Amino acid sequence: MGHRQRVIGEGAPHLATTIDTDICILGAGSAGLSVAAGAALLGARTVLIEPGAMGGDCLNTGCVPSKALLASAKAAVAHRHAGALGLRAQAPEVDFEAVHDHVHGVIAGIAPQDSVERFEGMGVTVLRERGRFTGPRELEAGAARVSARRFVIATGSAPLVPPIPGLEATPYLTNETVFGLRELPRHLIIIGGGPIGCELGQAFCRLGARVTVLEQAEILPKDDPELVDILRDRLRADGLDIREGARVTRVEATGEGVAVAVESGGTTERIEGSALLLAAGRRPVIEDLGLAAAGIAHGPGGIEVDARLRTTNRRVFAAGDVVGADPFTHMASHHAVVVIKNALFRLPAKVETRAVPWVTYTDPELAQVGLAEAAARRAHGTIRVLRWPFAENDRARAERSAEGLVKVIASPRGRVLGASILGAQAGELIQPWTLAIAQGIKLSAMAGTIAPYPTRGEAGKRAAGGFYADKISSRWTQGLVRLLLRLG
Repeated sequence: MGHRQRVIGEGAPHLATTIDTDICILGAGSAGLSVAAGAALLGARTVLIEPGAMGGDCLNTGCVPSKALLASAKAAVAHRHAGALGLRAQAPEVDFEAVHDHVHGVIAGIAPQDSVERFEGMGVTVLRERGRFTGPRELEAGAARVSARRFVIATGSAPLVPPIPGLEATPYLTNETVFGLRELPRHLIIIGGGPIGCELGQAFCRLGARVTVLEQAEILPKDDPELVDILRDRLRADGLDIREGARVTRVEATGEGVAVAVESGGTTERIEGSALLLAAGRRPVIEDLGLAAAGIAHGPGGIEVDARLRTTNRRVFAAGDVVGADPFTHMASHHAVVVIKNALFRLPAKVETRAVPWVTYTDPELAQVGLAEAAARRAHGTIRVLRWPFAENDRARAERSAEGLVKVIASPRGRVLGASILGAQAGELIQPWTLAIAQGIKLSAMAGTIAPYPTRGEAGKRAAGGFYADKISSRWTQGLVRLLLRLG
C-alpha cells in the first residue's frame, strides 16, 4: 500500500494522501464488514470507507434493536397469559425508558465486533469519510485518494419516504429514529404493513400503545396468504387495528401529534395519533457515489449487477441491499462470500436465488423459503401441498403455543419446492427446508430423519411424511402386507 494512513474520525488530520490497495469497500454494514474481514484474513490489502455508524442498519437501526424490542414485548405478553400455565396472570408494569435502555444495551454489547478498532486490528485501513468515485479505478474519501484493483459498493439501503401530501411539514419516525423513543407513544400510526410495520406494530401494542397499521394493499404480500390469514387474526387479537386497502391521501401535524387522511372503499376517514411511523419499504443508497464517473449502471432499484455481483465496471462489485434484491442481512453475508470468491480467487461464483429464506419476527413467527403455493402452481403445474398443524404437535401443546402450521410444497416426485412455517421459532424451523431446497434433498430423507421428541421440529417431519400417507394406506400395500403375513 502506498501511504497506509488510517483516518479514524472527523478530527483526523486532513493531510492529502494517496492509497493504493488491493480491495476498497464502501460501506461498513453487514456486506461491507464481511468482505473486509474476509479479504484481510486472506492477506489482501484492504480499505474500508464508512462515514456513519459502523455496523450499518442491521446493528444500529434494524435487526438488532428491533429484535431486542420484540423480546421486551414478548416478555410483557407472557405476564398477561401466564394463567394458561397455572401461574397468576397480571398486567406488566412497562417502564418504556428501561425498554429503551435494554435495546441500546444490546446494541452496545454487539458493537465491538463491528468497531473501527477491531477491523484495524485485522490490518484494515478504515477511512471515516464519504467515498465518491472520480474514475473507473479510483475514488476520493475526504483528503484521501484511493486506487484499488477491486472495489465493492456496499452502501446498503435507507427508509423509503413516500410522496404523501403534507409529509414534508409533519414529524414522522422511521426505523432510523423509532428506537430513540424514551416514551411510549399513546397512539402510533404506522404506514406500511410489511415485515417492519407488522413487527413493530405488534411490539408497541404489546407494550401498551394503541397501534393502527395502514396498508394500501394487503399485509405481508410476499408470504403465503393461507399463513398470513392466521397471523392477521393473531395480530388483531393482540389489539392491532389493521386497515388493508387503505390509501393515505394526506398527513398533517396537530397539537396532539399527527392526523392521517385515509381513503378506503370510496370513503375518507381522518385518523389522529400521537406519532407516525413510516414503514413503506426501503430504497438503495446510491446517491453522490460518483457512479457515472466509474461507468456503473444503476436505476431506482439499485446498482445493476450480474449473477456474480459484478457491475458494468468489471473492477467494481456491489453487495447487500444496494443491489435492490433480497434485502436481508443473511443475503448480504452471502453476497460477501460471492464477492470474495470472484474478486480475490477469480472463481465464477454466483448468487444463490432458489433457497433464500426470510422471516417476519412477529409472534408467532412467519418463515418462508422457496416457492409459495401459488407461485409453485404457476411454475410447475401439478404439485403436492403438505401440511402439519402445531395443534397436533405435543411440544407446542405442552407450551400452550399451538398456533400455526408447517406447509410444504413439493413436486409429484417428492422434490421440495418451498416451505412456509407459521409458529413459535419458525425462523429456526425453516433451516432444514432451506437445506433441502439448496441441496436437492427429497421428502423421503426429510420424513426418514429421526427427530427428537418432543420438539416442534417433529411437525416438519410429519408434514414430509404426509407425502407417503396415501401409498402406505393403499389397497395394494395392504394386500402386500396380508400376503407376506400368510407366508409366515
